[in-house]
Amino acid sequence: MISDKILLDHGSGGKLSNKLVSELILQTFNNPILAQLDDGAMISIANQRLAFSTDSYTVDPLFFPGGNIGELAVNGTVNDLAMCGAMAKYLSVGLIIEEGFPISDLKLILQSMANAAAAAGVQIVTGDTKVVPRGAADKLFINTSGVGAIPEGIHISGKNARAGDKIILSGTIADHGMTILTQREGLQFDSPLRSDSAPLNRLVAAMLEASQEIHALRDPTRGGVGTSLNEIAGQSNSGILLFEDTIPVRDEVRGACELLGLDPLYVANEGKLLACVGAGDAERVLQRMKAEKYGTDACIIGEVTAENPRKVFMRTSIGGTRVVDMLTGEQLPRIC
Repeated sequence: MISDKILLDHGSGGKLSNKLVSELILQTFNNPILAQLDDGAMISIANQRLAFSTDSYTVDPLFFPGGNIGELAVNGTVNDLAMCGAMAKYLSVGLIIEEGFPISDLKLILQSMANAAAAAGVQIVTGDTKVVPRGAADKLFINTSGVGAIPEGIHISGKNARAGDKIILSGTIADHGMTILTQREGLQFDSPLRSDSAPLNRLVAAMLEASQEIHALRDPTRGGVGTSLNEIAGQSNSGILLFEDTIPVRDEVRGACELLGLDPLYVANEGKLLACVGAGDAERVLQRMKAEKYGTDACIIGEVTAENPRKVFMRTSIGGTRVVDMLTGEQLPRIC
């Protein structure tokens, strides 16, 4: 049972978020499209398969090394569509602005959204603006929704992961979450942390050119890599085995996580993806990713197994094995 009041944990992307979606939202609006629980809805209109996705952004602070809330909002929805195998085409933008918010900051954020949309090759074609009284919201919240076309023959979903698939990660993890947290807390390190916010649609397009044996894609945002892989394991009724030594974490990010007692596996990313790829095509897909701007550090970090369905395990660097469960609690509120 879900609790009788909404908690911060319900927005973590972890266990309580999963319960809120499955036990309340899904049961209320239940239909076959929603029940897939992928990063976007896959629908058909006049024989054209489309992906449709929406997301809201409440990140604090609004400006951070590597981006701001506006760029993050565009990239996030572009990426959710890409995780369905679609190239984003059109976005909407909804703004909820607190009375007294500086126009100069709003101009910077809107321009960054325009720049991010141009970089991703999408158009912002509709939207809405609301202003609420001082204190009724914290500065600025943004919603972006998007639609994109899914190429013929592409069928990507968390439920499609299958035993034998190799799991590819597109680069280093936890960059975004640790950047936001250290900015929020005023922490400084010898090597500055920087968000990885980036559009992944062209990377996904290159991967699909290399192989149609890409079965599942996920961008590990809230809840991080650990939670995203648990979602895939649950959707596909498969097991997942990770290899700790292969998971890339920048030294400065690892140091910040150790200082704050956080596990990088559960920290948010905004410019990385996970892919479950047929074993025979995995190396070809990996090499194609390495040739792309946002895939240069891509690596194989694990595999999908028939053993231990719906669970994720990790073979540790010292030779043991541990369970990687879905995130419990809210590590980092308002991270995206």
